[in-house]
Amino acid sequence: MPGSEIRSLLHPFLLLLICERPAHGYDLIERLSLLGADDMEPGQIYRVLRALEREGLLASTWVASATGPARRRYELTATGMAALETWMARLTQLSNVVESCLTRWRRITPAVPTAQYT
Repeated sequence: MPGSEIRSLLHPFLLLLICERPAHGYDLIERLSLLGADDMEPGQIYRVLRALEREGLLASTWVASATGPARRRYELTATGMAALETWMARLTQLSNVVESCLTRWRRITPAVPTAQYT
């Protein structure tokens, strides 16, 4: 999927991943990749994390690491949980609209000769 659509979903993706379990940036980048958002620039992800924290949706603490320097660990706040619930309702609605569009496309695709559009 082109990056701009995925970038517009970074907020809810990150909130969801952090809701599943608090994490540091590198872990979130790896988990975003598993969601299909594997072409995101780390800088963009960290900017969104900082913005979410400024908005009060996330809180972060520095946690010592056994294998290197301390890492900033992000946790969801109560406000962040409310925002995530709102995002999930919006994404459910979007999913329904997209599925409706795809259903219509699947219905007409076999009937439309590809050569007609070349």
